[in-house]
Amino acid sequence: MKFLIQLVLSAFILTSATNSFADTKDCFEKINRGVFSFNQGLDRAIFKPVAKGYSYLPNTIQKGVRNVTSNVSHTVTIPNHLLQGNFKNFYNDSGRFLINTTLGILGIFDPAEKLGFKKLDPEDYGQTLGFWGVGNGCYLMLPVFGPTTTRDAVGKVANALFDPFYLTTVGDQTVLDNNFGDSTYYVERGFDNVDFRARNLKNFDTLEKNSVDLYSTVRSLYLQKRENLISNSSGSEDAVSYTHLTLPTTPYV
Repeated sequence: MKFLIQLVLSAFILTSATNSFADTKDCFEKINRGVFSFNQGLDRAIFKPVAKGYSYLPNTIQKGVRNVTSNVSHTVTIPNHLLQGNFKNFYNDSGRFLINTTLGILGIFDPAEKLGFKKLDPEDYGQTLGFWGVGNGCYLMLPVFGPTTTRDAVGKVANALFDPFYLTTVGDQTVLDNNFGDSTYYVERGFDNVDFRARNLKNFDTLEKNSVDLYSTVRSLYLQKRENLISNSSGSEDAVSYTHLTLPTTPYV
């Protein structure tokens, strides 16, 4: 906990002067471009072929997977609504989580939608830091995890440390005398990212084909998307996007 507090304080110091995507500096561009090339190779060799295979599954199965992973994301989203003082969305997503986890059989189905609980954009601790005025800091490209910023990197750590789903799987905490094991967490994360990649196969191909500098395009799209999410001006969670908000497994997210 002491380490986390120090990390968060460091993030405030490093990022307080940078608030918009237009002002975000690519402090480590040479290294970032090298990592981006590595991620592209990883995507072509593993993630894209897996996503293509997954795309042939029946739509009902894909929708069920999407519903489950979306439901799990509420364990991070709900407390961040509260931290941002957005009580309306806190009520909405708390209701969605309770209804879909029970009546929806662990989130496979989405009865909450029919009961008036709308599907909203997910929230995370990086967005909450941005909401309270912490700037992006430097742009970073992480191996496997893709684009982020120094602020959002701190947010990713908090996403794990304060996520009940993570704590009851990888974190070895117990709920009702049960620990669900590391594999539960990684399988859910894997399906989430494969589903996202499969839904955007054509979008990514078009992006690669039409971009003069793919690295710069991805950087700009990521930063704009994050700024939109922080200002709550983006569309629904299912809106086409070249950036993903959960732990990503492609070079674009």
